[in-house]
Amino acid sequence: MTITKLTTEYAKDVFSVLSSSFTNPWSQDTIKSLLESNSAECFGAFEEDKLVGYAALEWVLDEGSLTDIAVLPSERKKGIANLLMQALITEALERDLQFITLEVREGNTPAINLYKKFGFEPMGKRPKYYKDPVEDALLMTKNLK
Repeated sequence: MTITKLTTEYAKDVFSVLSSSFTNPWSQDTIKSLLESNSAECFGAFEEDKLVGYAALEWVLDEGSLTDIAVLPSERKKGIANLLMQALITEALERDLQFITLEVREGNTPAINLYKKFGFEPMGKRPKYYKDPVEDALLMTKNLK
């Protein structure tokens, strides 16, 4: 398994990974914009030449946001999300960010457990944030300083 920073050439592959995990994935244009951004870093997990996982960190000044993390269903429970989380946190520390925030479906227990494992703590909710199905978002934060 290899974790590497992604470029725009992987936009279609990222869309495939996100589509396998989310009911409303970002469009390929949005993904391409994120991959081109000077205020974001996207990481891919590769098994040989196949993208099997993806994660993105955006920042404004010294505040980070984990915007997405997804692993192909066939590749889950192999530690890929852990590797992607480690890469994101390392990037955040290198960029001297103060904290990282994220939103997660309140009922997504596996993701919440992953985030807690990496030191994220629940900080609030966004009512009816998600669609298809409608669900609250749990806000979580990891302080880095």
